[in-house]
Amino acid sequence: MYLELKENIPHGTKECPYDQYFMHNAPHAFQIPVHWHDELEIIYIKQGTLKISIDEQLYNAVPGSVYFVNPKELHLMGTEDLNAAYYTLLFPLEFISFQSDDQLETTLLHPLRNGSLQFSHEIHDTSRNKKAAAILEQVIARHPCHNIARHLQIRCLLLQLLVMLLEDETFFRKVEHGTPTTFQRELLIFIQSHYSEPLSLAMLAKHFHLSEKYISRYFKEHFHISLIQYLNHQRLIQAKKLLETTELPVTEIALCCGFNNVSYFIRTFKKAYGMSPLRYRRKR
Repeated sequence: MYLELKENIPHGTKECPYDQYFMHNAPHAFQIPVHWHDELEIIYIKQGTLKISIDEQLYNAVPGSVYFVNPKELHLMGTEDLNAAYYTLLFPLEFISFQSDDQLETTLLHPLRNGSLQFSHEIHDTSRNKKAAAILEQVIARHPCHNIARHLQIRCLLLQLLVMLLEDETFFRKVEHGTPTTFQRELLIFIQSHYSEPLSLAMLAKHFHLSEKYISRYFKEHFHISLIQYLNHQRLIQAKKLLETTELPVTEIALCCGFNNVSYFIRTFKKAYGMSPLRYRRKR
């Protein structure tokens, strides 16, 4: 599975902007590369183990554990456990906000939306974590929110989760200046903007006025993946979109996405998605 650095995938619908995904039965070990999005993400582990990195903090997730990724936080996850199964729940914080200027809005919901207040990444209290998992099970059972009753039930359950988290006065943390634009983010944005070019360590080093060795080491230490692996992720994302939305020949798609060797593109695509580009296009 491959995700963009900044996800542009719409989650949910305009009427109900809540969505959830169940990840399981992975055919081989995987890593979802570093990315961020504007929604709050809740990760709920059902079975197996999962390594999650949020804002450079590494967590070893086990069954029943719940994790929170704040909007715009860089995060990645992966596992070698083929039995791993987990849910990701995504929604904009506006989904649980109210159109009023009461105390709840001014002291909690608005600060959460503007980033001056953030969720802790994990729930340390075991009993509270179990309560959170029980609420999430109810949320999951009511998806999709295809009518107003389901929509309201999901929203109320998420607010119930918020109330439970508020009972721990240390769970929400204040952030003095919001989330700054970091070197990490700038580095990844540059790669995403130039994926179609013959991008190299030398090009990155020149742009950021750093050595090639430093860039290479920094990438592996902070993102747990090599530059070429991440670059291929980005190129494959774009190739998949073109296969889904255009009738361009595979050769042209490969070249448009930065692969100057078509055979290498086909091998890389097949390794990532389990089928050739042409077969993927036919099955879409």
